[in-house]
Amino acid sequence: MNLSIRHYGGCLGLILLGACANVDAPAAEISEFIAQAAAQTTNAATAAERIKADVLFLADDAREGREAGSRGYQEAADYVSTRMAGIGLEPAGDDGWFQQVPLRANTPVLEAAAFTVTKADGETVDLTHLEDFSTFVSADKTEMDITAQAVFVGFGVHAPDQGHDDYAGLDVKGKIVVYIGGAPDRFDSEQRAHYNSRGGKADAAAKHGAVGMVSLLSMATERRFPWERLISNPTRTRMTWVHPDGRAEVSGLGLGGTGVLNPEISQVLFDGTEKTFADIREEAEAEGVSPSGFDLAVTISMKASQTSKVVTSPNVIGLIPGSNPDMKDEYIVLSAHLDHTGVNQKKIDAGEDGINNGAMDNAMGIATMLEAATQLREVSLGRSVLILAVTAEEKGLLGADYFAHYPTVDGDALAADVNLDMPIVLYPFTDVIAFGAERSSIGPIVRAAAAKMDIALSPDPMPTQNLFVRSDHYRFVEKGVPAVFLVVGFANGGEEKISDFRKNHYHKPSDDTSLPILYDEAARFAEVNYMIAKDLANVEERPHWNQGDFFGELFSGK
Repeated sequence: MNLSIRHYGGCLGLILLGACANVDAPAAEISEFIAQAAAQTTNAATAAERIKADVLFLADDAREGREAGSRGYQEAADYVSTRMAGIGLEPAGDDGWFQQVPLRANTPVLEAAAFTVTKADGETVDLTHLEDFSTFVSADKTEMDITAQAVFVGFGVHAPDQGHDDYAGLDVKGKIVVYIGGAPDRFDSEQRAHYNSRGGKADAAAKHGAVGMVSLLSMATERRFPWERLISNPTRTRMTWVHPDGRAEVSGLGLGGTGVLNPEISQVLFDGTEKTFADIREEAEAEGVSPSGFDLAVTISMKASQTSKVVTSPNVIGLIPGSNPDMKDEYIVLSAHLDHTGVNQKKIDAGEDGINNGAMDNAMGIATMLEAATQLREVSLGRSVLILAVTAEEKGLLGADYFAHYPTVDGDALAADVNLDMPIVLYPFTDVIAFGAERSSIGPIVRAAAAKMDIALSPDPMPTQNLFVRSDHYRFVEKGVPAVFLVVGFANGGEEKISDFRKNHYHKPSDDTSLPILYDEAARFAEVNYMIAKDLANVEERPHWNQGDFFGELFSGK
């Protein structure tokens, strides 16, 4: 698909503006187009029509996949801010509707990547980039050149206070740690998601003095992310956010970088040891078993390079003021990420559709959040409500993390977060999974709202997907703020539809508006989130963690 000519959302037929703007159109013309499109959406007669119009605009090819820092993302942000104004929200950013997020954008230099394994007998094995390995420089650096002895550290989980420490008895100082994806199944699904996070594992490695990391794919990880998918967009820009003093925010401060190995070559790291890579994978898969660590008989050399620049990309923030004088200075946050993954240049170069439109992920989340805001604007609220469209979720929850560190309101007054991310409304859903709800006083409010709509609550059916730590609500959890994240469930044909979407459309160009989207179902999803937010804003007691909750205690005082 030719990206040199761009058309605008009116070309899709719902937003009837009569003409499409060209990429070379003056800025004033583009702004006028966005204003008219947003106004027509706001004035649509039904919730389903408003949601559809939002999705059609945000997921149009003209937005070029809404990558953080891009022109397409800025157009989406301008549209959302105009929609917020039309709904009747008040601007609540640092810059009107916007909170500008400084991002360090790192683009890999593919020809600089190298990965060599030297065995105990001196034999050297040079691996092939993208066929056997991929390497990533730490986000705060431009070069990685590491040679060190390798140590296998099991899952790489350091949680001695929870009775598990993969680093116990191992000396990794000055070495490269090798870990396999996953976390002990002795933890519940949300704890496992926390301990399986790459950032947490990087922090643990750095704390113990490692200089680099190598990640191996477990069977569970490979089922979700086959090697071909992991390397499908090798020039993709990676990002972190930048503090006001210029420091780049990084996990594993002090590490040079990370390598990832294709499972077909990973045995090379275990040559000369008593266990094979197949043994390790079986242990990682087995119930009640965790692979234990040991010294490897190899030295690893990793090299990589990246170019860096600082760009800005805004969070978009609107406010519905509360009316109770004793509660209005507390805030309930509705969050959804506005960005997606941009374009896949590899596909573009091959003459294929390379625009990752992100209709479900997360134009639909933004659209349902805006619809919930429309309904909230019409009722009396005790607490204030922030409507937060964040940038750079796809780069590691960066916009949410920046807001959590530098909120535009009093951070201590953030009472709860309700997050909307990728509702897969491709079937009539009858149940939802409410991640985090039962950990706090949010739980009864979620149950009551679902019951009023005859929606069942189901447990996490995909614990290995680590969904609890993979969306923006988790950045609020890390600051001690109770949060809930609803997704549609597996009942009534949902399992088949969700599995098909994740396999065939997730983070691919086919996640677009040609999908058989049920906008009436999207309106139902918006309504249940509206009811939860409304009740959180009006409940007399401020939302709080349950006594003894793992996350409440882990992040207390943050």
